[in-house]
Amino acid sequence: MLTTLAVENYRSLRRLVVPLGRLNVVTGANGSGKSSLYRVLRLLADFSRNGAVAGLAREGGLDSTLWAGPNRAARNEPLGLRVGFAGEDFGYAAELGIPIPGQSMFNRDPEIKAEAVWAGPVLRPSTLLADRGGPVVRLRDEADGWGMVPHALKPFDSMLAELADPQRAPDLLLLRERIRSWRFYDHLRTDADAPARTPQIGTRTMILGPDGADVAAALQTIREIGFADDLDKAVNNAFPGSSVEIVNRDGRFELLLHQPGLVRPLGTAELSDGTLRYLLLVAALLSPRPPELLVLNEPETSLHPELLVPLGELIATMAEETQVVVVTHARELLDVMTEQARDLRLIELVKEDGATTVSGLGFLEEPPWYWPER
Repeated sequence: MLTTLAVENYRSLRRLVVPLGRLNVVTGANGSGKSSLYRVLRLLADFSRNGAVAGLAREGGLDSTLWAGPNRAARNEPLGLRVGFAGEDFGYAAELGIPIPGQSMFNRDPEIKAEAVWAGPVLRPSTLLADRGGPVVRLRDEADGWGMVPHALKPFDSMLAELADPQRAPDLLLLRERIRSWRFYDHLRTDADAPARTPQIGTRTMILGPDGADVAAALQTIREIGFADDLDKAVNNAFPGSSVEIVNRDGRFELLLHQPGLVRPLGTAELSDGTLRYLLLVAALLSPRPPELLVLNEPETSLHPELLVPLGELIATMAEETQVVVVTHARELLDVMTEQARDLRLIELVKEDGATTVSGLGFLEEPPWYWPER
């Protein structure tokens, strides 16, 4: 489980070191930095797949995402974007900087200047397992001490993606696979042309896809894998007396919703955006293969207020098995999760002088955190 999330110089996030719990709810006014904190988690996940540099380039390049508030250049040190996390057994941090001008046309791509992986919740010389300064990487070996990687890393390649090896760097491999298991849902489509509104080829689906296209197969998998009662309860709590049915039409699975008072079930093409979105969230939250970390960005979008109670209960139940981060505007959803969850961490963001801070979190209340050196 992640215990700390840290970031410096990303949009309005001048400097944040945030403690995390089992269920974490990020809230705050519009423009307070909620979406930025969500993107930090996505950026960290991208390092495991060598996608962090490209992701920042799509945002306009590093310079357009860096902190642009007052005193930007006050300190006598290179300005870079720093992101990292610490867990109970591993931690990771990286720094990206502006590339040195040269002949390449890819001058919007930032460069990875430093990376570090360590054991335990705090980076210390004694806990360091691997570190990188520029192109040079060294790995700790229990038998031989430190060893240098014999080849230089490209400035756009992460050591998590390039050097994770069961023989040479098993700790990097383990951490990389854990990060790759993180799951994000912020693009569950419910528009008229959403893939979830049309029958799709059915195959066992342990994990709902990011756009929700395979919702029928995911719900049928949940039912057959042994969680039919949980599925029926989640649907009935939201739509009393209702049930879902998955039909197979020549290999294509279709989701039908039976509701009391209707002479026939409704297909996904007939469902309201809110009803379909709730069913998509049910498929995501009842996954038979829970991730290390589940992140939901504004799950209340399009939902009728009456659906926030069963959704909050479902999220709180999911948090008993896996760590969850929820970014939300909905106070009622927060209230339900607060009542139902045993370990909820409220992260209320506020913006002061252009910089995002966490309400009620003073410097002395922050968890210990140290950045790797370049």
